[in-house]
Amino acid sequence: QVRLVESGGGSVQAGGSLRLSCAALGYTYSSNCMGWFRQAPGKKREVLAAIHTGAGSTYYADSLKGRLTISRDNAENSLYLSINSLKPEDTAMYYCAAEIGTAPSWMTGADCYTKLQKRVSTYWGPGTQVTVSS
Repeated sequence: QVRLVESGGGSVQAGGSLRLSCAALGYTYSSNCMGWFRQAPGKKREVLAAIHTGAGSTYYADSLKGRLTISRDNAENSLYLSINSLKPEDTAMYYCAAEIGTAPSWMTGADCYTKLQKRVSTYWGPGTQVTVSS
């Protein structure tokens, strides 16, 4: 059974940083598209960052570039998202996502970002809450 489990959320003051983790269970994501989404109350779920877990190529949402770093540890089958300079508007549930199926080596992080946006064959974790206070 494929499972993604996020951790690392919590309450933080504006200006602080967090590192979210995602443990992937039941599937080895050695060459896949994976990423992070978030959903604030009353808003649509949006993709924040994507990574090709084989090549390591990354891509970020324009609105958050410079504040995010997505990374993976294939040996641990884990995905990470570091967020700095947190703002109250970053308050949301954050989700790890993975596209099942091997991503060809020619795919870039931007290709993975597009694929995740389309949510063709996406697995999700239950999410981890991030609350930023001013």
